[in-house]
Amino acid sequence: MKILNKQNRLRWVSGTLVVLVVSVGLVGFNNNDNRNFSIVKNLDIFYTLFRELNSYYVDETNPEKLIKTGIDEMLESLDPYTTYIPEDDMEDFKFMTTGEYGGMGSLISKQGDYIVIAEPYEGFPAQLAGLKAGDKLVEINEVNVVGKSSSDVSNMLKGPANTPLKLKIDRPGENKPVTIELIRKKISINPVPYYGMISDKTGLIILNNFTQDCSKEVAKALKDLKENHGAQSFVLDLRGNPGGLLDDAVKIVNLFVKKGSEVVSTRGKVSQWDKVYRASSEPLDTISPIAILISRGSASASEIVAGSLQDMDRAVLVGQRSFGKGLVQTTRPLSYNAKLKVTTAKYYIPSGRCIQAVDYSHRNEDGSVGLVPDSLITEFKTLGGRSVYDGGGVSPDIKIEPQKYGNIAYALVAQSMFFNYATQFALEHDEIVSPENFTITDEIFEAFKQFVAAKKDFKYKSATQEALKKLMETAKKEDYYEKSKTEFKALEKLLDLDVQKDMEIFKEEISELLGNEIVKRYYYQKGAIKFSLQKDEELDKALKVLEDSAEYNGILNGTVLSHAGDKRSMK
Repeated sequence: MKILNKQNRLRWVSGTLVVLVVSVGLVGFNNNDNRNFSIVKNLDIFYTLFRELNSYYVDETNPEKLIKTGIDEMLESLDPYTTYIPEDDMEDFKFMTTGEYGGMGSLISKQGDYIVIAEPYEGFPAQLAGLKAGDKLVEINEVNVVGKSSSDVSNMLKGPANTPLKLKIDRPGENKPVTIELIRKKISINPVPYYGMISDKTGLIILNNFTQDCSKEVAKALKDLKENHGAQSFVLDLRGNPGGLLDDAVKIVNLFVKKGSEVVSTRGKVSQWDKVYRASSEPLDTISPIAILISRGSASASEIVAGSLQDMDRAVLVGQRSFGKGLVQTTRPLSYNAKLKVTTAKYYIPSGRCIQAVDYSHRNEDGSVGLVPDSLITEFKTLGGRSVYDGGGVSPDIKIEPQKYGNIAYALVAQSMFFNYATQFALEHDEIVSPENFTITDEIFEAFKQFVAAKKDFKYKSATQEALKKLMETAKKEDYYEKSKTEFKALEKLLDLDVQKDMEIFKEEISELLGNEIVKRYYYQKGAIKFSLQKDEELDKALKVLEDSAEYNGILNGTVLSHAGDKRSMK
C-alpha cells in the first residue's frame, strides 16, 4: 500500500468542519507501508472525533482552543522543547531569539489588582519619560487596566516603534494620578549587561542569553578589556544563562580557540542535517587564562560554550553542575504563519559526550521521565587526557555549593517586601553612594524590620512547621497524638515563628537582597550587578585560580584534582 501526498483542505459549512482531504506528507516512507497506514488511520480518527465533538458536544466549543490544546499536549508528551508557536505568539518568539521588540523598555509585575513597573531599563523610553519602579498602571491609552493580567497589559504596552503611549499611573508619594506620554521604540536588550575589570589584570564579562549576534557583544567587551584596560585573564559569567542560538555559541567559543577547531556536532534522525560546527574565524585570544562561571540554570548554548572550552582544556569551570540540555531545536514553518519548534538532534561537544540529563525517550509507566541512569554514564577524555562524563550536564572543575536562602528571605521576595520598601526608601532619599560602596547599615536594616512588622498581612511559614503539622495529622490518625500531646505542644511552641528574630538570624542574606533592590532604584541593572560583586564566592574563587598559575595549569593538565573528573559529582 503506497500513499503519497494526499492533500486535504479545511472549510466550514453551517458551523461544521468538513474535511475534504488531509495532508500527511508521506514522501520518503515508500518502504514503510505499515507506518504510512498508521499515520493516515490516526489522522482520520482524529478528524472524525473532532467532527463529532464539534457537532454534538452539549456546550458550545472553541475549535481553535481545542486544537491548540490537543497540539500542546501531544508535543508535551515528547519533550518540553518541542512546541507549537501560533501566529499570535510570533512576536514573543522573535524577542527570545533576537532580544528585540517594540515597546517602552521596562519589566512589569503583578501586585494585587495592579500591574506595577518593576524595573525601567536605563536609556529606554520608560526611564527617559520618567517612569519609576513602583508606579502602578491605571490606564494605557485611556483604557483602564486595573484588574487585567500581566500578559494582557504587556501586549498593550508593546507595539510598533514610533507609536505613542499615554499612561496614567498611581505613584507612591503623589496625591493624584500622574500622566506620562512617550513614544515606543525598538527595544534591543544587550545580552552583555555588564563587563569590567575585577582586578588589575582580570576582566569580567557577564552574558545573560544567546540571542542573535550576542557573540559580537562578547567580542566587543573582550577587545575593550584587553586593549583599553590591560586585561590579561578573563571570567565569563554564564550563571543562569538559559541558552539560545547555537551559531552564536560556536562564535563565542571561536573567540578563544584556533580556527578550524571542532566546537560541537549535531546528530539526529535526518542524517542530511547532521553537522560539525568548527571555529571558522581567526580567534581574538588563545592564550589568556579563562574561568567560566556556571550554575544549575546554565543550559543549552551555555553548556556548549562551557563544555567545549573544558573539553579543549581552554578554560577552568567554577560553580555548580549545569542543567543538562543536550538537545537541538529547529524551527519549521506551518500554515497560517505558525511555526513548529521541534527537537531534531542531540549535540556532542569535542570530547564526544552529550550532556543531556533527562531521558525523554524512555518514560516511566506513569509518563514521568528520569535522569540518565548511572549504568549508561560514560567516561570521555579532554584534549589533554582529563576524565569527563556525559549524561548529566557539565560538571565544574571547581565545585562551589550554591547559596541557599532561608524561608523568610523567599517570603520577603514573594510578598514584595524588598520591592515595596525600596520604593519607600527612594522617596525618602534623593541619592545613595556608588553601588561598589553601598551597604545596608544597621539603621537601614532596622527601618526595614519595622516596615515588615507594620505589614499585618505578611505571611511566613517554615518547612519545619509544615513537616510538624503533617506529623501531628498522621499521629492523630494513628492515635499517637493524645498519648504525646504535651510533647507535641511543646515542640509546636518551640517552632513558633518570630519574624523579627528570624530576620536577625538571616540578616546577612536579607541585607544582600535588600541592597540589590535599593541600588536598582538609583543605578538600574548595571548598578545592581556592581553591588552584587561586593560579595560573590564563585567569582572570588575564579579570580583566585586565575591569579594562581600553578593551580590553573594544574587543573587543565590533570595534576590538580578537578570535580569534572569525579563521576559522583554528576549526581
